[in-house]
Amino acid sequence: MTDHPTADSPGAIDYIAVEQSPRFRELKKTQRSFIFPLAAFFLIWYFVYVLLAAFATDFMSQRVWGDITVGLLMGLGQFVTTFAITMGYVAFANRRLDPIATEIREELEKAQGEA
Repeated sequence: MTDHPTADSPGAIDYIAVEQSPRFRELKKTQRSFIFPLAAFFLIWYFVYVLLAAFATDFMSQRVWGDITVGLLMGLGQFVTTFAITMGYVAFANRRLDPIATEIREELEKAQGEA
């Protein structure tokens, strides 16, 4: 005998049905519509930086101010971009994803509590 509920036992949640529900699909679609474009943007930005560092050394070594070069600024820009994307995602998740996820979780907890 097992202590864990099975899919057909009372009080068990059918997670496959939850995953296929319109609300959960909306959550996934909303998340992906934010993540995929930003991931593509960042990867392109990163590879442009790497390719410029490898093949456009004259450009990357141009001095902007004192010993500060274009390459150094672009390298620091990678960090700035990473933090900006992270902060943007957190704000997006708090505003758009968390309310939907909370609704789904509350519905599941209510259903499990009633069983």
